[in-house]
Amino acid sequence: MICSCCARRHVIVISAIAAFLLAPGITVCVRAQDSNSGAEASAENITDLKREAADLRALLDKLQKRIDHIETSSLKGQPNLPGEPPVQVTPGEPSLAKESLAGQPGAPPSTSPDAGLLGGTTVNLLLDTYYENNFNDPIGRANLLRAYDVTSNTFALNQAALVLENAPKPEEGKRWGARVDLQWGQATQTLQGNPANEPRSDIYRALFQAYGTYVAPVGRGLTIDFGKWASSLGMENNYTKDQMNYSRSYWFDYLPFYHMGVRVNYNFSDQFGVHYWITNGTQQTEDFNGFKDQGFGFVWQANKAVNWSFNYYLGQEHPDVVFYPAGTPPGNLPTLQGVPFNTIPGAPTGKLHIFDSYVSWQASPLLTLAMEADWVIERDYSNSAPAHTDGGAVYARYQLKPKLAMAARAEYLSDRGGLFSGTTQALKETTFTLEYKLAEAFLLRWEWRRDFSNQPYFYTSTQGLLKRDQNTAGVGLVWWFGGKTGPW
Repeated sequence: MICSCCARRHVIVISAIAAFLLAPGITVCVRAQDSNSGAEASAENITDLKREAADLRALLDKLQKRIDHIETSSLKGQPNLPGEPPVQVTPGEPSLAKESLAGQPGAPPSTSPDAGLLGGTTVNLLLDTYYENNFNDPIGRANLLRAYDVTSNTFALNQAALVLENAPKPEEGKRWGARVDLQWGQATQTLQGNPANEPRSDIYRALFQAYGTYVAPVGRGLTIDFGKWASSLGMENNYTKDQMNYSRSYWFDYLPFYHMGVRVNYNFSDQFGVHYWITNGTQQTEDFNGFKDQGFGFVWQANKAVNWSFNYYLGQEHPDVVFYPAGTPPGNLPTLQGVPFNTIPGAPTGKLHIFDSYVSWQASPLLTLAMEADWVIERDYSNSAPAHTDGGAVYARYQLKPKLAMAARAEYLSDRGGLFSGTTQALKETTFTLEYKLAEAFLLRWEWRRDFSNQPYFYTSTQGLLKRDQNTAGVGLVWWFGGKTGPW
């Protein structure tokens, strides 16, 4: 885009050129007239002169229209004429168009909506609610082995979340960013309310994620996150809107929800990337033993339809200290921010190993298939007999109509040693979900789920009387708002 002063300068130059071009024609006409006074000019010469004069006048009209358009564009910010190449602005050239120099060294500050203290920050809200019926009519209305839909026969608030994110944009020269996820509700208690993992969980209860990001200028860009972030172990994640089903799988409930530490990610190409983590532990915002867990994995986008992830995680999940948040026990114990604690003599130091792999396949524009496989082994001490948990899940989702979809999940979890459920058993579940999109960011999901085991495990209406199965039916409503696009 050219400013009005430049356009006026072009008017003068083009007018001078036009005058120069017309001058020979005028001279020829005069000379022709002089010649006619002494000798008669041929009719052919007069016709040629008239044609040249008409061509010159047409050229002048075209040039004038071009000049008028340039002047108008400089004032209204309109693009060039169709088919014309974009106007190139040389750095340092006087111009009223500040955006033409945006991003260049020494350029004036941007006046776009992204400028300012919260420039580029998205503010996002999510509300996840449900009603579910458990046909066992369990005591306390408790659904066993559920991560989020933990209560039955009651209207329930699964999750209310606020997500603030200012993502880095290295392609625009902005290499840093940050994200904070705040949440409340039953899901929060599941994620961060376990004192076995978080000795002082109340401090961080509502803070699901809080991390800063820097993209180092290494090769294609080395992404470094520091803080608390959601684990990518397992296929499913925290926000219901991004899942195929309403309820979560056993493996989502069992594998880590989050970590506190440092993670780095590097993409060697658009198809292949690797990551490395060093963390306080599984679901430990504060470390409770001093051992730093580590994780390694890769993501392979085999083609546009197939995506495969693999993760290996090494941890040590046995605490060497115990806190007493309810009050001071007998004895003169040390405190941390007023909370007394004590060390655990001879604390276990056995290791945790997690092998996790999942793949998704967009079989057609309407059909998505996925599969997950997991193997977990843990020991109390290095010479202890191991406890194993292994199994996996399969998923399918089909888009029946633009607003209507159905999904199914089936999974198996062998819990030898009771690592997940506290009882050695073989667990299975099948889930069927029907989804209707009431609006662009408003989902309604109906769901039927059956959990069953080879051991009596699930609550009934009689305390102490257990069943081998648990059947539930429910409906979930999920709303979300904000500028963040794609999965959260």
